[in-house]
Amino acid sequence: MSRSADRGRGRTPAGRIGPMAREDEAVSRGPDEGQRPLAVVTAVVVREGRLLVVGKKAAPDVLYLPGGKPEPGETPLETLARELDEELGVAPLEPRFLAAVEAVAALEGVPMRLTVFEARLDGEPRPAAELAAARWITGREDGLRLSPALRDHVLPLLRRRGLLPP
Repeated sequence: MSRSADRGRGRTPAGRIGPMAREDEAVSRGPDEGQRPLAVVTAVVVREGRLLVVGKKAAPDVLYLPGGKPEPGETPLETLARELDEELGVAPLEPRFLAAVEAVAALEGVPMRLTVFEARLDGEPRPAAELAAARWITGREDGLRLSPALRDHVLPLLRRRGLLPP
């Protein structure tokens, strides 16, 4: 499936890939945030057929894509750069919009809209801030506990695209 096909998909029930506003558009989160999905921006970083995932100190046994929530008025790309710097001490190189995923946030248990960028990194990631660990996975390892959005939506997309082994 082409990148443009993912961008235009309009399935909107929770847990589906949906349409995305422009990747440079600011993400707003206001007083009515409880009625809107939680906004999260993440990076897909694949090296040699392995995906970079992180574990948070709050839930070290669950693996997520690196990234986080936008600050008020921040664009998704600004959020991506800030979060990768804060959490891993790296900057994204050539980030490209990959998908928008609607799912339930693993920790918060609320609806979430995940904006996913594919990128390379300018250095070796080292966990900091609220991260407990970073590791590279194929997604097929035994005993992995993956966030629902990663397990149910992002990994299948990466396999369909040939970025990870089937």
